[in-house]
Amino acid sequence: MDIGSGHVMRCLTLADQLVVGGASISFLCRELPGAMSDAIRQRGHSCLLLNLDKTDVETDAKAALDAIGGADWLIVDHYGLDATWETLMRPSTRKIMVIDDLANRPHDCDLLLDQNFYGGYESRYDGLLSDSTRCLLGPTYVLLRPEFSSARKALRERDGRIERILVFFGGSDPTNQTMRALEGIDALQQPDILVDTVVGSANPHRDDVRAFCDSRPWANFHCQISNMAELIAAADLGIGAGGAAMWERCALGLPTLTVTFADNQVRTTQDVAKTGAIAYLGWSSDLSAADYADAIRAFLDRPDDLLSISAKALGLIDASNNGVESVIRAMNEITNAKAIC
Repeated sequence: MDIGSGHVMRCLTLADQLVVGGASISFLCRELPGAMSDAIRQRGHSCLLLNLDKTDVETDAKAALDAIGGADWLIVDHYGLDATWETLMRPSTRKIMVIDDLANRPHDCDLLLDQNFYGGYESRYDGLLSDSTRCLLGPTYVLLRPEFSSARKALRERDGRIERILVFFGGSDPTNQTMRALEGIDALQQPDILVDTVVGSANPHRDDVRAFCDSRPWANFHCQISNMAELIAAADLGIGAGGAAMWERCALGLPTLTVTFADNQVRTTQDVAKTGAIAYLGWSSDLSAADYADAIRAFLDRPDDLLSISAKALGLIDASNNGVESVIRAMNEITNAKAIC
C-alpha cells in the first residue's frame, strides 16, 4: 500500500497549530511503510501504531478504540474509511472531523474539510452527510504551515525568466519521477539554471537521486526538509505532483509543470489547470525524460506565459488568509455550541 505523505503533512500542520492553542495530540496510524511515525514524533506528537493486516471494519474500529481510549476530537484522514467506521468510533470521542478529497462515500461527522478546488465544489457532498454536518470546502481552508503566510507577504516579483527550478514529487515518489525530471533537465544543457531537488525520507530512490545531484554542479539535493516555503519562493518554475504540494506552490505563485500519480488527484488537478494556475502534463506513468525537457524548453522563451500562470495561481489561494486558523475556529464553534446545548 502506498501512503501519500501529503495526508500526514496536512494533519501535522493542523496538529501543530492545535498544540499552540493548548491541545494534546496523538496520531493513530497503521504500521506501514510511509506512515512517517518518526516525523510525527519529531514534531512532538504521540504516534500510536496499529499492527493490523487487512481486517473487517469492526475489528479495525475496535483496535482503534482500544488505542485511543478517548478524545475530544477525532480527525479522520483516510480514503478507506466512511460512515460505518466513524459511527463505530463515536463512543471514543465527543466530535468527529473528516478530511476528504473524493466525495465518493457517506460520512458520520460533525465537521468535514475538503480543501481542494473543483468545479461545483459547493455541492459535491450533497447526500453524503447529515444536515447537521458543517462543511469547509475549497482552497480558502487549505492547511498551510505559518511560514507560507510569511513567505507570501515577502514574495519577490518574478520576471518570467527561468533561473531556478524546484523538483518535488511528494514524500515517496514510487515511480521515481524525480530522476526522470532531472534527466530531462540535464538534456537541456542549461548549466546556468539551478535546480533544487527535494525528496522525502520514504523515497526508495533517494540515494540514486542524491548521487545524480552530487554529480551535477547545478543540482542541489534536499531530503525531508522544513523550509519548503523558502525553496518555492526562490524558484521560477516547479515540477511536481498534484495533491497537497500543489496548494503550497499555488500559494506562492510558482508556475508548475504538474503531474498526477493517483485517481484522487486527477479531477482537482484538471480543474485547477482549467483556471490557468498550473500547467498539467498528465499521468506521471506516461511521461519520459524527454517530455519534461520539452515542457521546460517550451517555457524558456515564453516569460509572459509563466507570469500569467503565476498570477492565476496567486489568485486561486490567499496564503495571507490562514486556513488552519479558520478550521480551528470552526472546531471551537462546534465544541462551544454543543456545550451550551
